[in-house]
Amino acid sequence: MPSSPSSPSSPSSSAFETLLFEKHGAVAQISLNRPQVVNAYNVQMRDDFFQALSAVQHDPEVGCLLITGEGRGFCSGADLTEFGTAPSQVIARQVRWQRDVWGQLVNLDRPVVAAVHGYCIGSGLEIALLCDVKIAATGTVFALPEIQLGMIPAAGGTQTLPRAVGGSRAMDLLLTGRQFQAEEALSIGLVTRLVRPESLREEALKLANHLAELPADAVAAMKQLLLQGMDMGLPDALHLEARTAARLAS
Repeated sequence: MPSSPSSPSSPSSSAFETLLFEKHGAVAQISLNRPQVVNAYNVQMRDDFFQALSAVQHDPEVGCLLITGEGRGFCSGADLTEFGTAPSQVIARQVRWQRDVWGQLVNLDRPVVAAVHGYCIGSGLEIALLCDVKIAATGTVFALPEIQLGMIPAAGGTQTLPRAVGGSRAMDLLLTGRQFQAEEALSIGLVTRLVRPESLREEALKLANHLAELPADAVAAMKQLLLQGMDMGLPDALHLEARTAARLAS
């Protein structure tokens, strides 16, 4: 499908070193674009992601965000060649919080679809877990291997994985760091559907176009209900739902 012209406030793909950014009508598409290293997530990609997500958030024409990866995999995880290269851990921590990509992604008030293929490892899986709907190509390999390197997932994985698959399964995957296939990811609820690799982009874009047509206020309310309500007791969550429904009806 040809992309529509970007609005004046939307960046073009040439604005980024590590991402491709396109708009297909009301769908914005961010594609990780470091195929030579299977889209390993580095500092430049974090900065590019921050700018692209900011553009999506402030573009009223965008009704849905689709996140994909170029080349033979979605994302192979963090770029380990950059570990320890920051001039100061204090500065590195400050920069990280100034560019809270994960907070941007989880708080985006539009639906977010992740379409993953090939390898969805470490930070790549954590990006997918922060998305609302996750589609995987058959043959995709998943893992959160950080524990084997003496680390823990630091892009939300310790919190998003148990919310997606339950505490027991999450502990198994986090402690062993084992690789698992797309069929297991579907069976445990990590992804919502599987498609053939050659159909992934087409099916994901079709879904994203459908979601982009939904009433924006209702979608934003639904996302907030799930985000807030899952951390509440059931009576408080039901009260939040009733208040939200009444507000939308009025």
